Amino acid sequence: MKRFAKLLAAASVAVAGVGAGTAMAEDTLVWAGSGGGLAEVWKEVFDDPFTAETGVKVDGLATSDRASAIKAMMVAGRVTWDAAELPPVDYAIASANGWLEPLDWDKMDPNNMVPEAGRLPDAGIAATYSTIIAVRTDKQPDGQSMTGWADFWNVEKFPGGRALQNSVIENLEFALLADGVARDDLYKVLATPEGQDRAFAKLDEIKPHVVAWWTAGAQPVQMLSDGEVVYTTAWNGRITKLASDGTPAAIVWAGGALKPTYVVVIKGSKMVEAGKKYISFMVTDPKRAAKFASILPYPGMTKGLYDHIDPEVGKSMPTHPDNMSQQFVVNAKFWEQNVDALRERWEEWLLE
Repeated sequence: MKRFAKLLAAASVAVAGVGAGTAMAEDTLVWAGSGGGLAEVWKEVFDDPFTAETGVKVDGLATSDRASAIKAMMVAGRVTWDAAELPPVDYAIASANGWLEPLDWDKMDPNNMVPEAGRLPDAGIAATYSTIIAVRTDKQPDGQSMTGWADFWNVEKFPGGRALQNSVIENLEFALLADGVARDDLYKVLATPEGQDRAFAKLDEIKPHVVAWWTAGAQPVQMLSDGEVVYTTAWNGRITKLASDGTPAAIVWAGGALKPTYVVVIKGSKMVEAGKKYISFMVTDPKRAAKFASILPYPGMTKGLYDHIDPEVGKSMPTHPDNMSQQFVVNAKFWEQNVDALRERWEEWLLE
């Protein structure tokens, strides 16, 4: 109920803000995105070429807490966004509540350029990033290389400070992987009280060796750079840049948590068909997908994408076949249903 009340409160603010000044022409698609540098790349790679090809303008909005905003539109009966990019939990909320238009992939992707994992009944996947283990390669024991979560937990074989994100999401999965649970069984185990107890018991083992619980993506990068920690979780793109800047750092992809950005059409939009065309335009062309990933290291899943990227660059990306096969996809619907209770337990556990 607390979450519901929070959503409603935020939703009222969101609708008020979204509604102001958004009376768009019939040939304009209102796109709710993240804004900032991402929006600039999105405009260059997707928006402007889509307008040139179809005549439909794209009005990109910088937005946040999109699940609350969409809920507000549904409650008010006034949909002011046509399409949006959603992070995993926002997508899970919107999908579970039926706020998204179904997508006909046979029409949107007749040549099957998007793998099944990227063709959801009400969403496509335009970008991804991963939370991975990042390692200071010059500080590992001679002749040893960390290969996964069991090694991260093995402080005798791999001595040195650790850091983890202050987030229940993913850390429970990492703990279960360290305890020997297979990737395919992660959410089946985590859905049980026994599995949750098992994850927290495993976290008890590593907790004394965690010198920092980071809350912003720049922190693990700085800690690795300074040598404050030898092993940490981090977002893949930041470690790729850290290594390219000269710090002896590397990514361990095994057991990484892959998180998609979902692209959707909002139910009740007056631009449903244009929204579907826009998503199709975004996710079915490997050259276009490669151009986006070449600018930002957060690739989509379009087949053939890596045929158009420098092979050395492609190896550093989360959906490269060699990397994707070692990771698990974060189950957004599991977390939408369980995050409140498990986050409360996580916060209590941190204080113990």
